Amino acid sequence: MTNFPCEVDVAVIGAGSAGIAAGRRLAAAGGVSALVLEARERAGGRTWTVEKNGLPCDLGGEWLHSADRNVLAPLAEELGFALYHRRPDWTTRLRNSGASLDEEQDWVAAREAHYWAIHRAARQPQDRPAASVLTPGGRWNALFDATSTWANAVELEKLSVKDNDRYEDTGVNWRVQRGYGTLLATLAKRLPIAFGAAVSRIDHRGRDIVLDTARGRVRAARAVVTVPTAILAGEDLTFDPVLPRKRAAATGLPLGLADKLFLGFDGAMADLDETGDVFLVGSTARRETMSYQVRPFGRPVIQCFFGGDFAAGLEREGIAAMAAFAADELAALRGNDIRKQLTPLAASSWRADEFARGSYSYAKPGHAAARAALAAPVDGRIFFAGEATSPNFFSTVHGAYETGARAAQEALSSLKEKAA
Repeated sequence: MTNFPCEVDVAVIGAGSAGIAAGRRLAAAGGVSALVLEARERAGGRTWTVEKNGLPCDLGGEWLHSADRNVLAPLAEELGFALYHRRPDWTTRLRNSGASLDEEQDWVAAREAHYWAIHRAARQPQDRPAASVLTPGGRWNALFDATSTWANAVELEKLSVKDNDRYEDTGVNWRVQRGYGTLLATLAKRLPIAFGAAVSRIDHRGRDIVLDTARGRVRAARAVVTVPTAILAGEDLTFDPVLPRKRAAATGLPLGLADKLFLGFDGAMADLDETGDVFLVGSTARRETMSYQVRPFGRPVIQCFFGGDFAAGLEREGIAAMAAFAADELAALRGNDIRKQLTPLAASSWRADEFARGSYSYAKPGHAAARAALAAPVDGRIFFAGEATSPNFFSTVHGAYETGARAAQEALSSLKEKAA
């Protein structure tokens, strides 16, 4: 928006999934002036679709997780977005990668036992790292760790068992044909969003909340804060008076890292289903490995997914290093000729993104209560949202969206109480 109001009823900081949901809820309420303040020049936050060779590539959020209860699934269909209902067959990536049927069955059984071990550990009084449930010297320990860097964006030794056990997943995972980021950008249309308006300070000492932004100062009766935890913990956004409990909660919920690399693929894998959704894993013997989607949606692409400290190192080296590593693993799986069929298209670098500093949140051991602490309102005037504040759908786009709607409703209720 070109018009930049200096005074509104509710200011929303951030136009990611949570901020978009908050903006839409406030707009639907009517009679309330609102402004969404976004640091970037686009909406969507960590859900971002770019087009390469005419193909949509989701550099961030991709999956409509728990699609059968995901609030964004019906919204997508209402807006005419085609959803890809074929579920990902993640369990067979070992077979596709050359493992025997016995090995795959052993892995599936071990994985189920691993999840139950985390569940039992979470029921104990003391929180502890998820790595503590691993069998010393276990055959699949490296793959468990690699899987954690893809799913949780962090290694098992850094992950709270209590928090991890709270995550809910129905196992129904769909995708948006035109891209999840495209969906969010569409949902953001017609919202009062000021782009390039990074908020650096929130002064809540007086009757009004005063926000210092890159485009000027805004006064608001209420504020909804949806920025990532890394921004709060690093005090890129400061509060006056300071909010030490919020900073402590954010520090206990750091952002892990999960990056993607898209490779154009003009070859074929004769022994695999070329219609799409074929999954491979580079190595089962080390956690520094990638997961691969071959021809997602049947498109001429291989999508590479990698996380944790491994991803951080590759980010620093750049897309050429990412592509070289992926080519080596794919050549080991499918033969050296595949190298000639791969072309780097795009890659994410979420750790280097100044407005994210990571991909999605995880709770450190001993900090499983931090999500509720971060979500709690301050003085009935400042409300917090984002995937990190979701008790059961953290790390997901729809989890963030639900919290944004919740925080906006809290702000509306607070305004009504003030007027009464």
